[in-house]
Amino acid sequence: MAEALVVGDPGDPRLADYTALTDVELRRRREPAEGLFIAEGEKVIRRALAAGYRMRSMLLSEKWLEAMRDVIEAADAPVYAVTPALAEQVTGYHVHRGALASMQREELPGPERLLAGARRVVVMEAVNDHTNIGAIFRSAAALGMDAVLLSPDCADPLYRRSVKVSMGAVFSVPYARLARWPQDLDAVVRAAGFHLAALTPAPDAVDLGALPRHERLALLLGAEGPGLTRRAQQAADTRVRIPMAHGVDSLNVGAAAAVAFYAVAGSGPEPGVTSPVS
Repeated sequence: MAEALVVGDPGDPRLADYTALTDVELRRRREPAEGLFIAEGEKVIRRALAAGYRMRSMLLSEKWLEAMRDVIEAADAPVYAVTPALAEQVTGYHVHRGALASMQREELPGPERLLAGARRVVVMEAVNDHTNIGAIFRSAAALGMDAVLLSPDCADPLYRRSVKVSMGAVFSVPYARLARWPQDLDAVVRAAGFHLAALTPAPDAVDLGALPRHERLALLLGAEGPGLTRRAQQAADTRVRIPMAHGVDSLNVGAAAAVAFYAVAGSGPEPGVTSPVS
């Protein structure tokens, strides 16, 4: 049974995983290289553990010790108890949720393996805003999408902000990265039998509601602002749009994703059928 260890020195090397969490560039470089990610908040930590991720350590303010007692007792990793002030010194921000865990990353599945059991797939191109990544994963999980594919330049779904915004949904929807962009849209996605539908606000695109049913469908989403590149749109089978009213020309990519997922969910697999990759 693990016990929480009280730490009073912000420079303690045992807290190294939690240092400078607000330095985005540092964390982008460091976390994948060291094979870790940070889960923030009780619900997210529990969901990460339930998804099978291994805990490296946990950092808790004193008031969370009792609420996380069962996790502490089951942990095979060190648990550090700190004051809120010390947590802020270490991380660089006020940890208002009072609970952080450093988790071990797992090797991503190859896209071919991920697609083998999927019917409804999200493909993101250059979505590099962590809030949007988290929101899209949350909608994908809630609305029955089977998997997510990322272009090489998409942001990290396991970055702390993405995980937090998704409320742990990044642990529920399997994802992989495509190595060659946009060539793998054809060589990997279309080769697996998927119809590629590119979401765009262009007025000459097909209304989403008029998109024919496809046994296997991949929805392509672009970054906030520029949207999908011309090359990605040219690689798609169909360009689709969400009809707008009151002079609004487009939606935030997170909102557009949710609308699109809902629109295609009814033609997906039977409820309860999920991808075999987890």
